[in-house]
Amino acid sequence: MTPPRPYRAVLLAACASLALAGCNRKAAPLAPPPQRVEVLTLRAAPVGVTTDLPGRTEAVEIAQVRPQVAGVIQKRLFVEGSDVTAGQQLYQIDPSAYQATYDMAKAQWLHAKAARVTAQARLDRYGPLAQAHAVSRQDYDDALAAAREADADIAQGRANMDRAAVDLGYTRVLSPISGRIGRSLMTVGALAVVGQSSSLSVVTRLDPIYVDVNLAATRLLELRRELAQGRLSRAGDNAATVSLTLEDGSRYETQGRLEFSEVNVDETTGTVVVRAIFPNAAHMLLPGMYVHAELQEGVDPKALRVPQVAVVRTPHGDPMVMVVGADSKVATRMITTGAAVGTDWIVTDGLKPGDRVVVSGLQKIHPGDTVAPTEVAQGGAPQDQGKAG
Repeated sequence: MTPPRPYRAVLLAACASLALAGCNRKAAPLAPPPQRVEVLTLRAAPVGVTTDLPGRTEAVEIAQVRPQVAGVIQKRLFVEGSDVTAGQQLYQIDPSAYQATYDMAKAQWLHAKAARVTAQARLDRYGPLAQAHAVSRQDYDDALAAAREADADIAQGRANMDRAAVDLGYTRVLSPISGRIGRSLMTVGALAVVGQSSSLSVVTRLDPIYVDVNLAATRLLELRRELAQGRLSRAGDNAATVSLTLEDGSRYETQGRLEFSEVNVDETTGTVVVRAIFPNAAHMLLPGMYVHAELQEGVDPKALRVPQVAVVRTPHGDPMVMVVGADSKVATRMITTGAAVGTDWIVTDGLKPGDRVVVSGLQKIHPGDTVAPTEVAQGGAPQDQGKAG
């Protein structure tokens, strides 16, 4: 049934008013969704505590091969990059002039010996004659002086011959130590001279090899104290067992020994150099390599590990982390870090088991924000908390 016209007009007016009111009303803004972040729930677990000691490898022995006499190099008797032994001949310098000098010195020595025979024979004859007063005392004294002079000539001749023999021997350039020889810095036909600026080559002993580490003097005292208390694995009276990590991150297969024998502290830096020694039979380690010596300090039975990427620094350099509470709100937490274990820090203060630490998305959140946390296992893949259970 159609309503009467007056009512119909009122109904149309009311609908129009409602439509206009709906157009003029502004839509309420929608709240942004919570920022998604990845969190790690801390759990106490036993962790082997190590001290990372960066350093560089140093050769136990390095010897420059230098000429000790001048002359033209006639031969090179080694293969560059090969292993040589102490006393092995490496070069031959032209020996002709030194051979002639030796032959001359030997001839003079033989001449002095012959003259000594004549002088001694004369002295032997003059002795009885002088006692019988058949010759003057002066003649006998002259014969005695001639015999002694002949003895001196023999000694001088022998010394000259020995010196000439030494110089002749120096024409055979020998390796001073056993080790690996580098490239030859002079070629056959070049003139080698005594005191030249460059060496002929360099021999380096590679087994064993040193790793030199700079330590703060206070840290050295701590390590010595731990060694005395038995917390470090001993490798002698004043040494601890250490492991080595190479620059590419791979582990060196053989353990070494860290010595605590340094007694001098650098006054300008407050550091000391301690030396580790490692077997190097395969010559994998070369002098000058950057490595990390790792010192095992024991096991922390209830250690809390936090990824290093989760730790930020205040303007004063103090470490802090972001944590997510039970209400999903973000808060800051000042912490104290201990030793590094891989890519994690051991946290000694400021956190407790069960705390949820933000490990990803730190740049997008602020204290007080409400977030949507995604759980990350220690060293594992993320797991959405909403799917748990």
